[in-house]
Amino acid sequence: MNRTELLEKENVVKLLLKFSAPAIVGMLVNALYNVIDRYFVGNNVGSDAIAGITICFPIMIILMAFGMLVGFGGTALVSIKLGEQKKQEAEKILGNAFVLLIAISGCVSVISLFFVDELLTIFGASADILPFAKEYITIILCGAVFQSIGFGLNNFIRGEGNPKIAASTMLIGAITNIILDYLFIKHLNLGIKGAALATIIGQLVSAIWVLRYFLSGKSLLRFHVSNMKLELSTVKKIFALGSAPFAMQVASSAINALFNHSLYTYGGDTAISAMGLINSIAMFILMPIFGINQGAQPIIGYNYGAKQYHRVKKTYSFACIMATSIVLVGFIITRLYPKQLFMLFNKDDELLIELGTEGIKIFLIMLPIIGFQIISSNYFQAIGKPKQAMLLSLTRQVLILIPAILILPNIWGLKGVWISGPISDFLSSFITAIFIVREMKTLSKKAAL
Repeated sequence: MNRTELLEKENVVKLLLKFSAPAIVGMLVNALYNVIDRYFVGNNVGSDAIAGITICFPIMIILMAFGMLVGFGGTALVSIKLGEQKKQEAEKILGNAFVLLIAISGCVSVISLFFVDELLTIFGASADILPFAKEYITIILCGAVFQSIGFGLNNFIRGEGNPKIAASTMLIGAITNIILDYLFIKHLNLGIKGAALATIIGQLVSAIWVLRYFLSGKSLLRFHVSNMKLELSTVKKIFALGSAPFAMQVASSAINALFNHSLYTYGGDTAISAMGLINSIAMFILMPIFGINQGAQPIIGYNYGAKQYHRVKKTYSFACIMATSIVLVGFIITRLYPKQLFMLFNKDDELLIELGTEGIKIFLIMLPIIGFQIISSNYFQAIGKPKQAMLLSLTRQVLILIPAILILPNIWGLKGVWISGPISDFLSSFITAIFIVREMKTLSKKAAL
């Protein structure tokens, strides 16, 4: 079977496993290099350097947000067009997306470099942390276009039904990063600068790999110069479908800034370091869920476009089961070994270990239901309903979490910061359940007709 026949006729469970497995491996390796960054920095530079990287995270989230705006939006649109057998329109979307990725990342990087001190201060950098953060983010911004191309275009590889190549993109970049982390930080003593250099070189390797795929003639979709002239209607459609993950990422950046300020107020720079490590551990657990999303998206999008609604429902249901199983394993590990997890990053900083152990127990207590919420939000994006996807994403990231961060620390101090996360996770999952039950009923009616 060719790729389009595979999406339409292959057993859904087998197909989701086939599409998701490489993406899960790739996302896990990506999360692993994030953890290894902090492992080398924490053990060779210190907790302040970990705080410096944590302060930079909101800026890095914004960079990724634009990659998601174009990459996720374009891929969702491409999957639907391929399901409708409109390959030429799909290639026009690819060409427009490529230009947008380069143009947007270039503009964001230049503007950020001009105002780097002000941005880092806004995102919570203290006088002690600012030098570490500035040294790190300056290098990251200089290589942002590599991340944009590699991450953004890789979604199209997955969207056209080639998950193994898409996973290889993440693997080759992450492995490069891990090796260079060890070389630059451990042996060349480049410190936090070494971590940043390793990151952008890994992203450069991923970008080259992606471009090689599309230029080799092996891809279903091809680059055509004529498709690289931006068309307003195409750009609007890409932005519309990519707006939900984009808004979620921008909101996440704002959330991180609020967290940093509250953490500094009630726990100092060490609390910021602890949250940075909690986020790294959480992302290692959640990255496979994003891999499942990436595997499910082209299957759901294609079959929704082809009106194979029973396959859409089955794909969504099995994706939820897979996601919940993964987060349950992560939940058990964080319950049983919280202290040991933090000692991996710095055995000598007792305050960091103490704050981190307390924080992770509280902050990730609702982990078992997060998989369902993430899969369900992505479902609405995959079927071309960006308004619902955006609302569900923002419910968790903005409408509930921001008020919680602003209110709860005033009552319970640092513990209030930790509590805000699980409150948001629970309420947003409840709201998501209401939306998804309605959607499944509608889908069942369509399938019956």
